[in-house]
Amino acid sequence: MASSRGYILSLRAVRERATIVGNAAKAGKLTHFDFHENKMEDVADFVTTIINRDYGGGRISTIPPHGRWQHIEAGGVPRVKDLLETWRKAGCDDKELCRRVIDLFFVSVLVDAGAGDTWRYTEHRTDKVYERSEGIAIASLHMFLSNAFSTSKDTTVPRVDAAGLHHLTAETLAEGFQSTEHNAMVGVPSRAALLRSLGQSLSAQQDVFGPDGRPGNVVDHVLRHSRDNKADLHDFWDTLQQLLIPIWPKDRTLVAGQPVGDAWPLSTLERQADPQDPTANIQPFHKLSQWLTYSLLVPFERILGVQWLNADSLTALAEYRNGGLFVDLGALTLKPEALERGRKASGHDLPLFDANDDVIVEWRAMTVALCDMVHEKMLKRIPDEHLTIAQVLEAGTWKSGRELAAQKRPETKSSPILIKSDGTLF
Repeated sequence: MASSRGYILSLRAVRERATIVGNAAKAGKLTHFDFHENKMEDVADFVTTIINRDYGGGRISTIPPHGRWQHIEAGGVPRVKDLLETWRKAGCDDKELCRRVIDLFFVSVLVDAGAGDTWRYTEHRTDKVYERSEGIAIASLHMFLSNAFSTSKDTTVPRVDAAGLHHLTAETLAEGFQSTEHNAMVGVPSRAALLRSLGQSLSAQQDVFGPDGRPGNVVDHVLRHSRDNKADLHDFWDTLQQLLIPIWPKDRTLVAGQPVGDAWPLSTLERQADPQDPTANIQPFHKLSQWLTYSLLVPFERILGVQWLNADSLTALAEYRNGGLFVDLGALTLKPEALERGRKASGHDLPLFDANDDVIVEWRAMTVALCDMVHEKMLKRIPDEHLTIAQVLEAGTWKSGRELAAQKRPETKSSPILIKSDGTLF
């Protein structure tokens, strides 16, 4: 049983289980969706157009990996770069620079579930208004710089620590994110509770995060276990999973009474499950954990020159931008029964489902499988550059899904399928 749970916690399981669902789709055996494989060329065409528009003219190799760094520098403002220069002038060495960026990215990513269609954040320094992921990124940056996530009051040395997270209130988070009755962010109490749980988990793992439970101390842990400045992604993933699995809401899937995070039973797998494996019907995603991992790899690479082995084990993020791409371009369509149920729940044309609904789990599994398919098509269409899945997510599928949403639903820019969210999953 322990090994079954360990498998569900692994990156390997995310892709292997999604591949099973993808094969079921090709055989016409999905429960809630019809897969139109002929439309995948349209998807690949659209993604290729977006990539060439933004990175054509020999600039494909400059596509950054998917990560939080770009979101924090939204609007063309080099916020991270400027901070690094300021901290370096103040005497920080590269390790401390990396620790501080890791501190920032930890909290910024873990509060980065959907903010809702109407929430906005105004950055007073630039007087620019941001929404969604970029708004959350910039709001979390300014909270970090004010030491809202630390017990230290010395704002010249911003950091995150377990005690600061443990005492974080929903009111403090709402104030930092400018969330009010008329500018409400979805799930503020749940996000605050998640960060408090993170504080508890950091305190429990002092061998990695130190006596103060600082996320940035993982830098020293990684460097201790690296060779020739090369670190294994699988080892890093296991370290992060050990920290993160205890922090997720307690109403999620259990295996032998133990939590497995963002992993859910799926009817499509149930029909093909091995009766000897009690986890054979569970589809894992670990979306926020993977989003955090993608984001944390970048400062290790850019600041410390760490080379990550097995980074291609990470998968597409099973969220509504990547997934919406395939719905909006007709590669996936809801079956009539599911569409009717979703519309009844929403009261209008766009269907609505709970995050753990079998419809959403199947959609997310297909998102992982189809993004891998798009990645393969990109390698053939742009053969001179070996695009990584992280680059395809950054410049291709995620951006394409967002732009299609804005084109098709300009008032809300919402996903074509709506999800009831508590702010801790998507």
